[in-house]
Amino acid sequence: MKKTAASNGPESPRYTRYYEHDGMLRAYANRSMVLAMIFGVIALGSLGFAIYVRLQPPTVIRVDKDGNATVAGAAARAQQFGMFVSPAETAPTELEGKAVVRKFLTQYLSYTPDLVDRNLAESLNLMTNNLRVYTMNRLRDEDIVGKVKNDRIISDFRIRSLEQINGTPWSFVAFGVKEVHRIRNGTEVTDRIVGRYDLRLVRVSRSELNPSGLLVAEYSEQQMVGDRDSGLLQESVLERQDP
Repeated sequence: MKKTAASNGPESPRYTRYYEHDGMLRAYANRSMVLAMIFGVIALGSLGFAIYVRLQPPTVIRVDKDGNATVAGAAARAQQFGMFVSPAETAPTELEGKAVVRKFLTQYLSYTPDLVDRNLAESLNLMTNNLRVYTMNRLRDEDIVGKVKNDRIISDFRIRSLEQINGTPWSFVAFGVKEVHRIRNGTEVTDRIVGRYDLRLVRVSRSELNPSGLLVAEYSEQQMVGDRDSGLLQESVLERQDP
């Protein structure tokens, strides 16, 4: 089959029809317009939220003397701020009370000439202000620290029983044995005293220095049995007994 001259010539170029090109441009324009409207709505919403936040009154937290905090403001005027006050509102347990009593008696009644200042200072910090002032005056008038250092007194105290008094809040009674070694005219003398110790605690705000929230408000001791050992052989009875 023979080809004609027209078929042997170069093919004519094909151009895109004008309405197809115009449709593509319109489609792109529509997409851009939709995206612009979406981003515009998002921007207006963010701006409105920022204005709303700025118009809200500041949050004010009030803390009273007992450590209770409340949130004051238009949104929550009477709402309790429990996240911060939960440790302060938690009442101390009986176990914490016994721990405070045991720590106080051990520091107040056990000392050596080298540790008497520190032990008395730590025990005074566990007292209320009025009991602390009264105790400090008595220690100064009787010159307890000077006698301990001059006579080289060593006091060892062991608690035998500790119970909370029923019907009286935060009142405890303890029975213990105190063994006092002192030097007189170059001779060691040992006094062994079995006593009763009554203490009453009061609640205060919990703090880093006082995590239990308890202080000693009243303290008294009563000697029940006592004996003195001035023999040649001086031995500690408490060292041979279980604490």
